[in-house]
Amino acid sequence: MSTESVVRTTVARINGVALHAAADALPPEELRQRACTELLRQRAQAAGLLDASDASCADGVISEAAANAIDALLEQELNVPEPSEQACRRHYAAHENLYRTGERVRARHILFAVTPGVDVVALRKRAEPIFLDVRCHDGEGADRFADAARKWSNCPSGEHGGELGWLASGDCAPELARELFGHSAVGVLPRLVHSRFGLHVVEVLEREPGVGQPFESVHGAVAMSLRQQCYVTAVRQYLQLLAGQAVMEGVDLDAADTPLLQ
Repeated sequence: MSTESVVRTTVARINGVALHAAADALPPEELRQRACTELLRQRAQAAGLLDASDASCADGVISEAAANAIDALLEQELNVPEPSEQACRRHYAAHENLYRTGERVRARHILFAVTPGVDVVALRKRAEPIFLDVRCHDGEGADRFADAARKWSNCPSGEHGGELGWLASGDCAPELARELFGHSAVGVLPRLVHSRFGLHVVEVLEREPGVGQPFESVHGAVAMSLRQQCYVTAVRQYLQLLAGQAVMEGVDLDAADTPLLQ
């Protein structure tokens, strides 16, 4: 008998349907995403919106028919109410900074890029000490942030100390814009920022606050934001309900056995 150890990857399944190939070890977030998609695909089949012959793929890519069926399923199953005038006004009062026009931020960053096959856990372990170093530096002496950007950043801006110049909200990824705009603080942001490009250490150098807009002129944008929040909540609750009714193997979606809250 061979003394060599054999490493096996447990295959995650939804109602017996594999979410990945046996040799694949997926990051937890990608595994949960595939599980959510498979729950919805199977539910669409059960609802008669998708042909029973449509099969799940081990690479996680679903058919166009399945994508359309899932869209139809969510439209049919979810009841997302229109936000009331009162709710819109409350949201606007609490987030007035988000609806300013002309807001600009001068910032710099250190990017730890996520590339295919990269170990995200190892990447975070590499980024965190650098983040702590530049955030806790007393500011005296050398420009620690610029030096770290030149040494570590995977962005071309690293050659210039991480300088991004003056930015409007549309100039950067939405994940980054949420952290940069609608706030008043300057300095290194208090946590690593996750975006589609990787992990960022970000410093706000200056702010131009822009001009506030009256509620009436941004009512549509406020209502859309609230509708999106309600939709995301409804989808999450619907997925929890489906997970509570499914046989789940190797993946946890915090299953719930209560009906979808409207």
